[in-house]
Amino acid sequence: MSNHLLREKSPYLLQHAENPVDWYPWSHEAFEKAAREDKPVFLSIGYSTCHWCHVMAHESFEDQEVAKRLNADYVPVKVDREERPEIDLVYMSVCQAMTGQGGWPLTIIMTPDKKPFFAGTYLPKTSRRNMTGLLELLSTVSEIWKSDRKRLLNMSDQILAVLRRTPDASSPADPEALARRGYEELRAAFDKAYGGFGRAPKFPAAHNLLFLMRYRAWADEPQALAMAEKTLSSMARGGIHDQLGGGFSRYSTDQMWLVPHFEKMLYDNALLTLAYLEGYRLTGNRFYQRTARQILDYVRRELTGPEGGFYCGQDADSQGVEGKYYVFSEEEIGRVLGNRQDQEKFCRRYGITKEGNFEGANIPNLIHNPDYEQVDREMDALCRRLYEYRLKRLPLHRDDKILASWNALMIIACAKAGFLLDYPGYLEMARRAQVFVEQKLFDENGRLLVRYRQGESAFPGNLDDYAFYCLALLTLYEVTLDAAYLELAVNRAGQMVELFWDEERGGFYFYGSDVPELIDRPKELYDGAMPSGNSAAAHVLAALADLTANQDWRSFADRQLDFLAAGIADLPSAHTFSLTALMDAGEPGDQLVCVSARNEVPGELYAYRREPGHGRMSILFKCPDNENQLSRLAPFTREYPVPDQGTCYYLCQNHTCGLPFTSLSQGMPGPRDLNGKEKA
Repeated sequence: MSNHLLREKSPYLLQHAENPVDWYPWSHEAFEKAAREDKPVFLSIGYSTCHWCHVMAHESFEDQEVAKRLNADYVPVKVDREERPEIDLVYMSVCQAMTGQGGWPLTIIMTPDKKPFFAGTYLPKTSRRNMTGLLELLSTVSEIWKSDRKRLLNMSDQILAVLRRTPDASSPADPEALARRGYEELRAAFDKAYGGFGRAPKFPAAHNLLFLMRYRAWADEPQALAMAEKTLSSMARGGIHDQLGGGFSRYSTDQMWLVPHFEKMLYDNALLTLAYLEGYRLTGNRFYQRTARQILDYVRRELTGPEGGFYCGQDADSQGVEGKYYVFSEEEIGRVLGNRQDQEKFCRRYGITKEGNFEGANIPNLIHNPDYEQVDREMDALCRRLYEYRLKRLPLHRDDKILASWNALMIIACAKAGFLLDYPGYLEMARRAQVFVEQKLFDENGRLLVRYRQGESAFPGNLDDYAFYCLALLTLYEVTLDAAYLELAVNRAGQMVELFWDEERGGFYFYGSDVPELIDRPKELYDGAMPSGNSAAAHVLAALADLTANQDWRSFADRQLDFLAAGIADLPSAHTFSLTALMDAGEPGDQLVCVSARNEVPGELYAYRREPGHGRMSILFKCPDNENQLSRLAPFTREYPVPDQGTCYYLCQNHTCGLPFTSLSQGMPGPRDLNGKEKA
């Protein structure tokens, strides 16, 4: 018998549509029912590729005994955290405040007016070891709700008081000191043997690596780059990196990156692409370039929809067993490859043994292979054969929602890869996805929405949707110099300010002013699995201020940077994307205006921008086709007339403009190495 989730579009909610639990989606109907029947609300939040969400579903939500108790004493509500991140953020904050930790599945019990009094994560059906069982919890809470409700309400009021505390943002910390502390905190947690930070489970946290690579040049600290390189190389060699199909799993359960939690998420792979591209740009290491291409080729094959949008990810479980899809026995590899010599060659390279390295089977990896950087076309052919064989296994569940924020991150990754690797196919992926977002993820009023699936777009976009999408537009502008992307970025950033900006105290709220308010309206700062919307917004505002020389954008950028500096002082290493924004703001970038009689960007300008070592630079390209458009967006460019023929460049450094020149080799400084010295 189906419940109230049957007509939803979310794959996660549809996974629970046939549960005996009488689930409701988050809706006025559910909370009205709870108030009318005087019952607490049982809220369960998860996502479709979450292994422990599946475990709790099979143990409890498909169980008649649990369903009977839930349906009798509670109003059960299911939420997909990926399409309702604002609900997840608020109640995950509750869980962290009450228990000191969080994760999914997230379990909340609350009043009909949405005030929580219990929070936890995975709960087994019955108590075992030190874990409270769901049945016992439901029975206890139901009894207290009837006999001593005041106790629960007092607990709820205390939680809300903690959530609503306003941090003091009156005295922002010194950005240079914050960046140094962030670096020192990461260095103290660094794993010298295998890279990464802290003990297992280990998460890639690509924005930490991007910070370290930026910090290398900013503070003249070679160890920062060494830490990033060690981590990039170790992760790419491990089982967390799918050696056959490309792409990375969400995290590693062990220190050496061998055994992953096998689900693959779009946002992880977008951010890791950026980290490997930056590693390649700085060092020229082709292993990083190869890894970035493997990620994007995986996304193109397995996570790209027919209209160009990118899907959320793939499940960890196959046939109910985590990782079964990805592992091989030595004998199985022999059967697939046939030739004994090919088998031995593959097994030697990828650490395949009879005993196995994961529950009697093998996760292919390069951890103990000193020749891991070696490129071998014959080995690539063997990998393709095993990959094609693996495709014939029972397919992994794929969450085919298309999310605005995650798509924006992948647009950034594809656009940068297309430019830095001089590969038009990746840039085309970025362009198609951006057109998809504009056509499918905006409503008739021009409001960005969170998700699209099966012809339906839904839920008002949050700060991260707007901030990441603006960054995607600015990245497309950066790599193409097409002013249409810049104009769109200006317009979407204007909407972002209008919907989320806190004029009184600075900073951006997570959800918009046009959205029904929850028990709290938070401003997220923590750079967790993804950078926060506030840190991304700082990058957007600073870039717009640099490109347009508009003082309104500069004012917003300055206030946002002050907000970040005050808000991240307690633990800078947990806010590394904010730190990169603060570091960039402390170094005035150069500005180059190119004016041309032709309507196409000069080839020498593309080539110049691909060379590492030029530092921060804002570039504007003005031609007959965009002259009026650019004059509106950046009025100062009116001072640089389009010539009747040829091309002319104007370079401004340290707030001083030099004389015009007609060739980059004639007027531009040469690239510098990582120590700031001009290259020969």
